Amino acid sequence: MNSSFESWAYVFGRLVAVGLAGLLLGYMAGSVWAGVCFAYAAALGFHLRQLYLLDYWLRHRSIADPPDSGGLWGDIIAQVGRLHRRKKFHKQRIIRMFRELRRATASMSDGVIALNAGNEILWFNRRASELLGLRRKTDFGIRIDNLIRHPDFLRYLSTRQFGSGLSIHPKVGDPTCLEFQAVPYGAGQMFLLVRDATRQSQLETMRKDFVANASHELRSPLTVIAGYLETLADDPGLDAGLRPPIEEMRRQAERMTGIVADLLELSRLEATDEEVAGEPVDIEALLTQLRKDAASRRDRPSDIRVELASTDALRADPGLVHSAFWNLVDNAIKYTPAGGRIALKWWTDAAGAHLSVSDSGPGIPAEHLPRLTERFYRVDPGRARATGGSGLGLAIVRHVLQRHGGELEIRSAEGRGSVFTCHFPVARVVPGSAVRATA
Repeated sequence: MNSSFESWAYVFGRLVAVGLAGLLLGYMAGSVWAGVCFAYAAALGFHLRQLYLLDYWLRHRSIADPPDSGGLWGDIIAQVGRLHRRKKFHKQRIIRMFRELRRATASMSDGVIALNAGNEILWFNRRASELLGLRRKTDFGIRIDNLIRHPDFLRYLSTRQFGSGLSIHPKVGDPTCLEFQAVPYGAGQMFLLVRDATRQSQLETMRKDFVANASHELRSPLTVIAGYLETLADDPGLDAGLRPPIEEMRRQAERMTGIVADLLELSRLEATDEEVAGEPVDIEALLTQLRKDAASRRDRPSDIRVELASTDALRADPGLVHSAFWNLVDNAIKYTPAGGRIALKWWTDAAGAHLSVSDSGPGIPAEHLPRLTERFYRVDPGRARATGGSGLGLAIVRHVLQRHGGELEIRSAEGRGSVFTCHFPVARVVPGSAVRATA
């Protein structure tokens, strides 16, 4: 601050001195104004020369030395020099960081592609080039969706829902499976990570085939075992000491039959990821039937309610949505005490259609919520076995909703019960008036 003030004071002092010198010269020459004008013209020429030297140095600073000036011009040149050195330092540091990034990503087993806000390729590493066939000389600046035309990939980029990754087979009939994960950064830019998931895809296919085949093979012997156990249990001549173990074997056989049935249904749902077209489903009639089925259960809670906030129907597969909704109701019955309450609510709004199943059970700790829809996952394994749970119900619900473009929301807290809400997109809503006209 003081240096700047001193520099400007020096400039104004020189201007005053130049004016006085011009006044003196003009007085001696007999023309005061001519002398003053000449003096200030000389001062202007000096400053124009300094400005020219500064401009020349700025344009050729890589080969030219800064002008040797004093006063205010010297301060300006010094400040510009400091800014130039600082910019050069930061530029070199950014270049070093970029080179380190390139070296680091070059050794990665995953492909990395940098995209701008328009999904144009800014840069990619060697692994991305190998997996996607990208070429450095021709593909920079090209939109990634012009090079990868898979419909699921285009939908993934357009929706910009990057919470989960995307697995696709780039070519029809090719076993190669690629997994993509977008990581947004900056103003609309993103890193697109890609890796070869062929091995994992093949293992998953083998697992699904094994589960489906094993379930089919187990169904027949379980049916035979259950039939013989039922015959033995109904035999009036059965020894009283054998009746309790026979009943326990019947219960376990029924439980195994239920698990096999759930596995078969889950395998059928996993066989394809295509959304179902469906038909209008009368939700009022469906919920009424679910309530009647729940009320017939011996271990049901005392209060089961149905709340219909909308007369709209749902375009869906009747069998699949019945299975999903019943799994939620059955789950609520198992974990709600006899004096508790279960509520089924159906409503529609601008976001789509929604069905919630709430209960007054013990609730679920927060750390378990993210894993509830995994197959065979149980919060309390001992209690689940006692109630006959298979650990597959919520996995079936998740797959049914995915087949309908929906999602499952779970809200729960220990001691406060749980709320399971199925959300369906607006396209699945069928106005009630349209259903009645069709009927």
